[in-house]
Formats: sequence, structure tokens, C-alpha cells
Amino acid sequence: MLKYLEALEELPKELKGPLVKVLELFKEEVAETVKRSDFERFEKATEENFNRVWKSIEELTEAQKRTEERLDQFEKATGENFQRVWKSIEELTEAQKRTEERLNQLTIRVNELTEAQRRTEEEIRKLAIGMYNLRGEVGGLARSFGYAFENEAFRMLPKTLKERYGIEITERFIRTEIGDYEINILGLGRRDGTEVVIVGEAKTRLERMEVFDELDDKAKAVKEEYKDREVVKVLVTHFATKRILKTAEENGIIVIQSFQW
Repeated sequence: MLKYLEALEELPKELKGPLVKVLELFKEEVAETVKRSDFERFEKATEENFNRVWKSIEELTEAQKRTEERLDQFEKATGENFQRVWKSIEELTEAQKRTEERLNQLTIRVNELTEAQRRTEEEIRKLAIGMYNLRGEVGGLARSFGYAFENEAFRMLPKTLKERYGIEITERFIRTEIGDYEINILGLGRRDGTEVVIVGEAKTRLERMEVFDELDDKAKAVKEEYKDREVVKVLVTHFATKRILKTAEENGIIVIQSFQW
């Protein structure tokens, strides 16, 4: 601008005034132009910044919307999960209640079974005592019956032995103990002039072969007591099997059945 003024000083006076006015107007116009340009640039920059800010706001708004949607979905899912969990808790509570009821019923049943077992054991104990007593009674009856059968044999043997086997009884039959053995039938007699001792067993039935071993053991004990007498072994019974009869005959043992009296 100073250069323009220096140049004007060299111009004629009549031109200097108008040119100065022109320059001032130009200066004002240029100043105005500069201001408008700066404002337009500022306005443009401001609008661009505003657009960017607005875009960011829109993006934030969209992000917030998505966040809210996700929160809604999460809240819904959480609510559904909570309902399922609560339902499961209620089902478990109900199942626990049923389990406790069944346990209570089972406890009652176990107590009932325990009491029933106690009563059963008591009945078994009483039954065992009864069986023991019954065995004693049966044993007593068996012994009584055995003694009765032996007593009957005592009465009938003398006649039967004399008539069928030629043995005369010189001393009545007795029941005694010799050594470690109980002798059911023991009597003294004579056969063909020979002194004999009769050793016998009275059994309601003769089925077991062991009876011969038992009779032999008793006969040996009697022989030790009556060394000078011949031992005659006798078995008395209501019934004897064919095997028993055959074995007795082979071993010289007299078998007398009650129907032969």
C-alpha cells in the first residue's frame, strides 16, 4: 500500500485526488472481500465440523440404540433364565418334599419291620423253647414206649425162647448197665445143658445195619462180666427188614418179631 502512495506522489495533482479515492474504495472493497472470504471459510469449516459432530452424534445415537436393544435382550434373557431357575428351584423344593415324605414313610416302615422282627424273634424263641420241650416230651414218650416194649418183651421172651430156640430162662430179664453200655435186655438161661447169658436190644423197627455193631459192643461188655457163659444175642422188634433178618441169621443172632409171640 505504501508503494501505491509513493507512486501517487509522482502523479499530477488533478489525477492524484481521484486515484486516492479509488484506492480507498478498493481498499475497503478488498477488506470487505477478505472478511467475507474468511467468514465463508470459517462457515464452511464450522459446517464441516458440525456435520462431523452431528455424524458422531448420530453414530453415538445408533450405538446407544443398539446398546439399549442388547440391554433389552439381555434383560429379557435374564428374566427368562431367572424364571427357569426359579422354576427349577420350585421343582427341586417339591422333589425334596416328596423325598422327605418317602423317607418318613420308609422310616415308619423300617420301624414297623423292626417291631415285626422283634415279635418274630420272640415267637421263634418261644417256638424253640416249645420245640425243646416237645423234643423232651417226645423223647420221654419214646423212652416210655421203649420201656413199655422192653417190659412186654420181658414177659413174652421166656416162652418164645423156650418154644422156638430151646432156651430156658433161669433168672428173669432185667435192664442194667455194664461197663459204659446200657443193656436193654439181660437174662440168664440154659440151652442144651449149657449156661448162657442173653443180651438183647428192643427196637420198634429194625432197618439200620448199625444195630449189629451196637449189639456186638454190648455183647463184648457182657462177656467180660460173664466169662463162664455163652453169649446169646437177641433182637426184639415189631418189624425187621429182609436185609436185617438175613444178616442176623448169617451171624447167629436171634430176631423175634412181636407177631411171633
